[in-house]
Amino acid sequence: MNELPRLTSLAHGGGCGCKLAPSVLRELLADQPVTQVFPQLLVGTETADDAAVWQVDDNTCVIATTDFFMPMVDDPRDFGRIAATNAISDIYAMGGRPIMALAILGMPIDKLAPAQIREILAGGREICAEAGIPVAGGHSIDAPEPIYGLAVIGLCHPSELRRNADARPGDLLILTKGIGVGIYSAAIKKGALDDQGIAEMVASATTLNRIGSDLAKRPEVHAITDVTGFGILGHGLEIARGAGLRLHLDLADLPLLDRAAELARAGHFTGASTRNWAAYGAEVSLPPDLPDWQRALLTDPQTSGGLLVSCAADAAPDLLASIRAAGFPLAAIIGRAEAGTPGITVA
Repeated sequence: MNELPRLTSLAHGGGCGCKLAPSVLRELLADQPVTQVFPQLLVGTETADDAAVWQVDDNTCVIATTDFFMPMVDDPRDFGRIAATNAISDIYAMGGRPIMALAILGMPIDKLAPAQIREILAGGREICAEAGIPVAGGHSIDAPEPIYGLAVIGLCHPSELRRNADARPGDLLILTKGIGVGIYSAAIKKGALDDQGIAEMVASATTLNRIGSDLAKRPEVHAITDVTGFGILGHGLEIARGAGLRLHLDLADLPLLDRAAELARAGHFTGASTRNWAAYGAEVSLPPDLPDWQRALLTDPQTSGGLLVSCAADAAPDLLASIRAAGFPLAAIIGRAEAGTPGITVA
């Protein structure tokens, strides 16, 4: 009987570490047509936000997003669950609630057994069911590497829409999940992460960011984005650029997965981490002599990472308590937004 191949052995990258570098993406989008000619399009490509938003009427906005990638774990069902959680997160990050999804599937059908592919699809349906939405259709192709994800549609009231560009001076910044998913996935590919570590990573990456819909109902919450392939620095920079502010991050307060620091010290970080720094390092001020492994944590590509929330300082402690109570025990206040040259200072 032929042994089934490891999913991660069939892909040159995994999870949100597959994303194009931020600088490459900006270059590719540089000559895209201006979208402001459509007044109902409240959010397009202008601020690198998490999803597109179209206002239908005074009470309804439609939120649309798509996200897909190659496997960063070997268990097919876990791959499907992580990819679905990651895709749905964009709706929550805009302050919306998802209503349905379409599956995106590309599989090397000559290398994977049908049972493995069915498990990937089952994992995606499982997470969609948890989010209370159907997988209403999709599209599939024969591809050289395994690819899975979702296109997701959501709704929100215009007053509850949360862009990544609306942070205000004096806001505090809350991160809802621990950093280190990319580092863990790099260790998985090298066979250096045990079952307990894999379970920890999968648990984090399959926790739905549905708290975003609740946070958007709070007027003290000014901006939200989810932290994925560009790392905490890259997605923090999107907030900083969009709002014209400087973010100050406290390195000691960043929440980490249990073994993230240990694995980073051992050199288990992804090529995407290096590409991320090359793309945006000029906009970041780091402490002198910061070790490379700590910089790798800051640029680590997160797959289905946490929400980065910019909120009024006096509301931050109460918001943090409610986020933790909702099932995000590692959530932490990690810094602040201030007037200044757009960028990030890490201390």
